[in-house]
Amino acid sequence: MGTFEELVAEGAAVPLEGWDFSWFEGRATEERPPWGYASLIAARLAVVSAALDLQTGGGEVTASAPVLPPRMAATESWPPNALVASRRLPLVVRAADAGPLPFRSSSFDLVISRHPVVTPWGEIARVLRSGGTYFSQQIGAGTNRELTDFMMGPQPVSPARSVEVARADAEAAGLEVLRLEPVSLRVEFFDVGAVVHFLRKVLWTVPGFTVEGYRDRLLDVHEHIQEHGAFVSTSTRFLVEARKPQRG
Repeated sequence: MGTFEELVAEGAAVPLEGWDFSWFEGRATEERPPWGYASLIAARLAVVSAALDLQTGGGEVTASAPVLPPRMAATESWPPNALVASRRLPLVVRAADAGPLPFRSSSFDLVISRHPVVTPWGEIARVLRSGGTYFSQQIGAGTNRELTDFMMGPQPVSPARSVEVARADAEAAGLEVLRLEPVSLRVEFFDVGAVVHFLRKVLWTVPGFTVEGYRDRLLDVHEHIQEHGAFVSTSTRFLVEARKPQRG
């Protein structure tokens, strides 16, 4: 365990490309959702002819599937991530997170996304074929609010990421919600360097975070971890599966 300054500097120096959290091993832990998202999408990718991965990050999750469909496409808005993903997946297209999607209507049997920044429900419904499915693991409302509140003071929890809003938006786009399952998960940070890297990588936790802007609060986090052994927070996730109705 280094000094406060050493740990902060270490967390600030970790590259941000991709969506790989292996750097946190031994420094932070997060419970996994019970459903096993990677296994669920692997099973679905193996049986469709055309699939789209929205906001793929570095393409890590989709590329882990043993079998990809004959037509496998992905979108990513951040150039460094798009470059990483293009090394793993056959077709990665730069596209804004909120759409529009650069694909023809009724192009895909399956659309997937893991932790999308936003969910463009109307565009998803447009590119899905009749009977096609959207399958996604999403970040829920108030995720890691303990860390947000510690750094920023008490903050209101926006309903934008709630399961209620997800259901309403999916149905408004003409999709039938088949599964909507929320879960709360324990998160533990074992050093302040892990907190720094997390806040740099997961930008919505503390919007506008910089080390210099939050140095005093980071010192408080460091002292809290020294006293209690960890900083404990709670992440929220939900699994959503929605289907485009069959024509006729």
